[in-house]
This record gives sequence, structure tokens and C-alpha cells, in this order.
Amino acid sequence: MPKKILKGKVISDKNEKTIVVLVERKYQHPLFKKIVKNKKKYHAHDEKKMFKIGDTVQIVESKPYSKYKRFKVLEESK
Repeated sequence: MPKKILKGKVISDKNEKTIVVLVERKYQHPLFKKIVKNKKKYHAHDEKKMFKIGDTVQIVESKPYSKYKRFKVLEESK
């Protein structure tokens, strides 16, 4: 099964080696046929601490780093 790759915006970089990424997706509601926006926050591992608030990054599914961190930042996405 392929790993999930998500694209989002960094909204917090205050934690040590961790960034919080806001991922927004749009989809059509199955019954009402209206476009719905869904936002979700992911904690991602940033080993080199190179991403700041406002950056657009790609995160990929990985091994669990901690209780909430299940993603890591792709290096080439800056």
C-alpha cells in the first residue's frame, strides 16, 4: 500500500523538531452535491528545523515518532 502524501501550510513551528501542518481538501458532498472544505492539522517531523510559519510543505506518512507525530516532511518540497 503506498504511503499517503499530503500538501499543506505550516501553522506552527514552536515545538522542537516538530511542525504543525494544516491540510485543506475539497470534495463534493454525495447527497447535496455541494463543494465542502475540510481542514485537518497534522504534526510532522522536521529534523533540520528548516520550515517556518507560512511555508507550503509536503508531508509523507511514516513510522510513529511520538504520540501524535505520524508524518515527516519531504526534503525537496521547499
